[in-house]
Amino acid sequence: MKRITLLQLDTHFPRIPGDVGSFDTFKCELEIIRVPNATVKQVVNADPNQIDLDPFFDAIDKATGDLITTSCGFLSPFQNELEGICDVPFISSSLRQLEHLKNIYTPPELQIITFDAAKLGPTHLPIGCEAFNTSVCGLNSDAHLKSIIENNITHIDISKASADICAVVRANKKNLTKGILLECTNLPPYKSDIRRISDVPIYDILTAIEKELPDSVNPYFL
Repeated sequence: MKRITLLQLDTHFPRIPGDVGSFDTFKCELEIIRVPNATVKQVVNADPNQIDLDPFFDAIDKATGDLITTSCGFLSPFQNELEGICDVPFISSSLRQLEHLKNIYTPPELQIITFDAAKLGPTHLPIGCEAFNTSVCGLNSDAHLKSIIENNITHIDISKASADICAVVRANKKNLTKGILLECTNLPPYKSDIRRISDVPIYDILTAIEKELPDSVNPYFL
C-alpha cells in the first residue's frame, strides 16, 4: 500500500478529517513524524531565514513514505533544500502549485488564503510567482481557528472555525475570482463550506499530493 510521510510541526491541536494530519483524509497509509521544536511561532515567520531546518533534515532521514510533505505552507521557500535530500517526491507547501497556476490565472483571478497574511510575503512564493502576493488574504486576528493553532489548544469548535474561513472568502470574493488556493493545511476540511460561497476550483496541499501520488487522498476531501 502507498504511504505518505507527513513532517508535522511540533503541535497538538486537533487534526480533523480533511486536514493533512488526519489519518481519515487519506486512502493510503499516513506516517506522521512530529518535528521537535518546530512550533507555529517559529515556522510561521515573515523571515524564512529564521527557521531552523536541521530538525526537518533529521525527520526526512526517518521517513519511509512514497511521498513526503509538511503540515505548514510557510515551508515553501525550502522546497529545493529539503527535496534535495529526499529519494521520493517532496512537497513543501501547497504554494508550490503556483508554478503551474500562474499559467492559468492572473493574480486578480486567484484568491490565496493563508493562516497569517501579515507574515506571508513574496519570499514564500515560488520564483516567478511574486506578483501573486497581491492575491493573499488571511484569517482575521481574532479568528477562533487562528487562536487554536497559535496557542496549540487541544479542542476546536468546527462551526466557529468554518465561520472564520467563510468570512475571509466572503470579504475577499471578487467578480474576477476564478480560483482559490489554500496555503494553510488546516483549511481543507472546510472546502465544502467554501464551495457554498464561491463555486470555483480550490487548490490545497491535498490536490498537490493527489497530483503527485494519484489515488492517495479520500475523494471526499478533494
